[in-house]
Amino acid sequence: PAGMVLSVLVILLLSVLYEAVKMGKAVLLRRALLALPRSLSQEALTEPQEGDSDPTQGSPLLMAFPISLPRWFWFHVCQTLFHVVQVVLGYMVMLAVMSYNAWIFLGAIVGSTLGYFM
Repeated sequence: PAGMVLSVLVILLLSVLYEAVKMGKAVLLRRALLALPRSLSQEALTEPQEGDSDPTQGSPLLMAFPISLPRWFWFHVCQTLFHVVQVVLGYMVMLAVMSYNAWIFLGAIVGSTLGYFM
């Protein structure tokens, strides 16, 4: 009985975490869209924004390996990592539900409900 209760709690927490990652990904997408330049031309994507200091000016070696990447690029990297975590959590919960245990299934449903509610 204690093992089953622990299993249900773990699945419940995984489901809550899945929903939290899903919401975090949506918030990050909104921030990434706000970080995009107004003009989507190649020049606007590669040139620094007004007021930014560019440490690579004047040095050909530093210009070949840019140190500061645009903000939208880092948002995209974070979104990719959030997506990987979301997919892994989703498959873990799916595999647990496919054990066809009613308590595990209820734990996943309650966890998803709590995660969405929070």
